Amino acid sequence: MRLYAVSDIHLGYQANREAIHEIAARPDDWLILAGDVGETERHMHLAFDALQGKFRQIVWVPGNHELWSVTGRDAEPGERPLRGEARYRRFVDLCRERGVTTPEDPYPVVEVDGAPARIVPMFLLYDYSFRPGDVSQEAAVAWAREAGLRCADEQFLAPDPHASRSDWCTARLAETQARLDALDDELPTVLVNHWPLREELAKPPRIPRFSIWCGTKETEDWHLRYRARAVVSGHLHMPSSRRIDGVAFEEVSFGYPKQWRGRRAPDAALRRITV
Repeated sequence: MRLYAVSDIHLGYQANREAIHEIAARPDDWLILAGDVGETERHMHLAFDALQGKFRQIVWVPGNHELWSVTGRDAEPGERPLRGEARYRRFVDLCRERGVTTPEDPYPVVEVDGAPARIVPMFLLYDYSFRPGDVSQEAAVAWAREAGLRCADEQFLAPDPHASRSDWCTARLAETQARLDALDDELPTVLVNHWPLREELAKPPRIPRFSIWCGTKETEDWHLRYRARAVVSGHLHMPSSRRIDGVAFEEVSFGYPKQWRGRRAPDAALRRITV
């Protein structure tokens, strides 16, 4: 089978909800949804309704938008405004009800273009460590605001029951690393995380200080430590393909309507991932 990936389809936008129906069917292949499908359970169901019949299997990891505790006009009627870990677990349950693979499931081993590989969906968050050495963690948000930057996560992404998003990130890193360290084979991997694993990939040219909301330095060597043939991420809305240490790093964002309309067809946003 072939493996494809896309992220940041942001189904809160009507144009994006229409666009995903233009994605061609690939019934023998797998699709990675690398976060930011949308903000609500309804957005998740819309994605799965449109795409599950077109692919053999879907793999999902959360982005920051799925984790937002939306209320008021952003919430669906009857949807509980769950926060933090409880919200994430509800989205995991939803995926399992739909047969979608999540970071909480066993990592599937598949043959991609005839070569065996383990797909590793991860939820790692960020800890504000993508910052200069002379800026403390406590001062990171103020440092970004000096450049006029704010991230809606500071308002909407609750870390409950953890004391902070950084603490939640630390917990996710420990849990994921323990699972990866326990693997008893040498199979190559495809690492999937919404946020980039390396700081050099988290520098939007126009807003470089936004990097503090883009990952953690703790994963800088994970592509080598865990035998990655490819690393898939999104979040930046800057689609790209790069090779670092011989490993393919694929940023697979679709983006907001103003970022893709007139530039590429929706189906062309899917990135083929090879091992």
